[in-house]
Amino acid sequence: MTYARDDFETLPRIPAWVTSALAETLEDVAFLSGAALSHLHLVLGRGVVPQTLLRERLALCAAEACVAHSGRPERAGELRDAVAFLQLGDQPGPAGEAYLAWRRAVERPISVKTLHRAMPGVEAGLIAEWLDVGRGAPVSRAARVLETVLSDAPREDTVALILADAALAQALGWDHATPVLAAGLKRADLRKSGEELQMACHRAVTASGIDAVCMASDLTRRVAHLKAVAPKLRAKGAEEALEMFLTRDAVAPAVLSSLNSDRAARRFCDRLAELGAVRELTGRDTFRLYGI
Repeated sequence: MTYARDDFETLPRIPAWVTSALAETLEDVAFLSGAALSHLHLVLGRGVVPQTLLRERLALCAAEACVAHSGRPERAGELRDAVAFLQLGDQPGPAGEAYLAWRRAVERPISVKTLHRAMPGVEAGLIAEWLDVGRGAPVSRAARVLETVLSDAPREDTVALILADAALAQALGWDHATPVLAAGLKRADLRKSGEELQMACHRAVTASGIDAVCMASDLTRRVAHLKAVAPKLRAKGAEEALEMFLTRDAVAPAVLSSLNSDRAARRFCDRLAELGAVRELTGRDTFRLYGI
């Protein structure tokens, strides 16, 4: 398979046998998860893919899964609101805390310092100890970290899943945590152990890896369109404002300070939406959020 140009049209598509195969044995599910991760690795290696934006969107998916596991009702829209409109001194609530933890975990290259920043309630030494328990192939390593954390701290699902995804990324040689495990696991999977947990993790990685490839392709196309319409935007400060859309899952007009006024920022966002370059994410008339 060859690719002539490094643009969104040449992003390799995941083979149908990966997306449609049914696997029952550990060997089969491990093979499929390896294929999905290998394909995702190729996609992430393409310079045209908006890496930061993709990690932000995957972090939202992972946070949504964690919040659902805890039995809370908040979904993506509420999580975006909890973080986007957070003011200094505000408390984001349990669901918002989970989303903030995932966002901080993917913002910077993987390290104990980065993960401690994401989860300040967990001692840095304990984070290092838990990350070090993983051995073997990437998914097996992640499953081992997940099982160990949940054994030591049974109520810390979000901590366990963040560290498992970080261990998976480390094993794959990725600089940043890129959530592809958490969103694919069911609540019941978190109470499994041994081979059962490994099976669940392989299935989760296969499903989420496929979704991540599709998401990467979609975001790459959308970013290309945004860049294509950029010359039509003549507002002062437009270039700096556009950069925010390239790195954030959701943008409130109020944070586009380069445009000098809230009114100008709202008009700028509405213009981008008219051009099909961004979407309004809330469906509201006020307190709107926009994203690629």
